[in-house]
Amino acid sequence: MQAIEPAQSVIWPPGAEAAPATKRLWIFRAPLRFYGLAFGTRMTVAKLSDGSLWMHSPINLTPEIKQQLDSLGPVAHVVSPNKLHHLYLGPFQQAYPRATLYAPPGLATKRPDLAFDEALDDKSLPIWDDEIGLVIVRGSAVMEEAVFFHRAGRTLILGDLLENFSEDDPLMTRIAARIGGMYGKPGMPRDWRFTFRDRAAARQSIERILDWPFESIILAHGRLVSRDARQAFEKAFSWLL
Repeated sequence: MQAIEPAQSVIWPPGAEAAPATKRLWIFRAPLRFYGLAFGTRMTVAKLSDGSLWMHSPINLTPEIKQQLDSLGPVAHVVSPNKLHHLYLGPFQQAYPRATLYAPPGLATKRPDLAFDEALDDKSLPIWDDEIGLVIVRGSAVMEEAVFFHRAGRTLILGDLLENFSEDDPLMTRIAARIGGMYGKPGMPRDWRFTFRDRAAARQSIERILDWPFESIILAHGRLVSRDARQAFEKAFSWLL
């Protein structure tokens, strides 16, 4: 899928335009620099069966994006996958005060200025679990991530668990991605991978994700995975499995 401008969105999975029943996932792309490198990022929006919107990893809420969101439905749930994806939670909470704001492990402590409504914990499932599954990837001494599975779209939705950069990215980003093990194929950032001290807990988390029948993967950073997603995921975690 080609890159899109920040104020535009695309329907996911590919081909959903021809199948109205699957028109429940949208992707918004936005620029993002991390340590001076152009990484880019994505926000994923799911329309639930009650017509409300579930938001993953909010991006900068420009007037154009807010207009598009409001045309899709009322924003009811706002989630961050981990404690790094927090920059635009405040503006979303201000714009949509009735929405439930969910905190992944570690973020409530990092951002005490935000009024979180609920914690993301797969031992206490959220009300949208019948439409969007949740697994917390445990085992790291530094950061845990909430991974989601959109059941109707058979799609994994990730934050930083996997990244996938390519020849389309700027030179310095490509160099950093090669060093980090995220170039030319989906991979977990190597510096984060080294923090997984509890391999048994991490393996259990990954195996639970593999129990889902996903066929595609939405990544926050880098190329999306629309083909052979399970094989790509298993290969990315062969060091653990």
